[in-house]
Amino acid sequence: MIPRIPRRPLSTVLIPLILLATPLTAQPMPGAAGRVTDVGVVTLEEAEVPFSVTLPGRAVASAQTAIRPRVNGMVEEITYQPGVAVEVGDVLFRLEADTYEAALAAAQAERDGAAVAVDTARATVDRYARLEGTGVTTSDLQTARSTLAQAQASLSSAEAALQTAQLDLNRVEIRSPIAGMAEVSAVSVGAIVTANQTDALTSVTAMDPIFVDVSESSARMLRVRSRIRGGTMQPGDNLQATLTLENGETYEGTGTFVSPSRQVSTTTGSIALRFQFDNPDSLIIPGQFLRVGITIGQQTAILVPQRGTERQSDGSLTAFVARDGTARQVTLDYSGTYQNAWITTGGVEIGDQLIVDGLTNLADGAQINPVPVTINAEGVVEDAASGGQD
Repeated sequence: MIPRIPRRPLSTVLIPLILLATPLTAQPMPGAAGRVTDVGVVTLEEAEVPFSVTLPGRAVASAQTAIRPRVNGMVEEITYQPGVAVEVGDVLFRLEADTYEAALAAAQAERDGAAVAVDTARATVDRYARLEGTGVTTSDLQTARSTLAQAQASLSSAEAALQTAQLDLNRVEIRSPIAGMAEVSAVSVGAIVTANQTDALTSVTAMDPIFVDVSESSARMLRVRSRIRGGTMQPGDNLQATLTLENGETYEGTGTFVSPSRQVSTTTGSIALRFQFDNPDSLIIPGQFLRVGITIGQQTAILVPQRGTERQSDGSLTAFVARDGTARQVTLDYSGTYQNAWITTGGVEIGDQLIVDGLTNLADGAQINPVPVTINAEGVVEDAASGGQD
């Protein structure tokens, strides 16, 4: 016969299980009230930093000219190599010169004949002047003088024709008016060309120095001027510009400001600015897109290391500061960046302790123990008392 086990109330079974599952002492969560977390802090100071902006730009040749003939003729020789630098006055094309040499010789003969006629007329005037009243009348002298004037006019016309003929002969050699790089020829030897034709024979582009055009918002320019008037920014003696190439490299050398536009674009609300850069190796090519960093002046600001900030979902920039042993989250206003820091205009004050280490799971109002640390040039925390880096 199987012995019967007496039934026990359900509560006598569940209560011990609940007691076993319930810890005697609740453990605080990291960063919660009652637990102090070590954090690395840096003290914010005021600093003089350059105020700069980065704008997209496009390279523009400092000079570019289309080469066209100024006389008619047949191309006899192409004397340059495409893509090779040419200097001012270098011959690019040579046309057949026979016709212009003959025209020059005829003009020279015409000029010589006119010079002889002048000499003869002058001698007649001199002789008549001596004989006036003794076989030569005053009327004869006046006629001789008129003939001399006509001869001199003919000589002037002949000299002008000779000069024109010489210019036409000189223009048989088509020269470069500027220094630069010559493009591939659009014609070949034997082609017939005409004076001042529409189609260019080639073009020459000057690339050293080279211009870079950028567009700046007129609204930001007004804000900058307002800050200068308010004394929060000191303008530099001149605008200095640096270039970042398409591959991300920084171009050696700085650019100088050339000129601004005198009107605002009605479509973009921006003002065109032009800078000039030396380009001895032709590394920058006209039409190339670049990024131009422009230093406008110096400003007094509080630099907040980017390491200690976080971008929120609404786009705001926030950071934690240590105040009375408590972490407080603040929203930053900023006007740009400098090295590895934000240039802040609001949200923090001089002397605030910015938390840059121990930010993981840190919440607003958490109890903290601030430990002074430093940040190197690469933005890495050093000398953290916690022994680690965030």
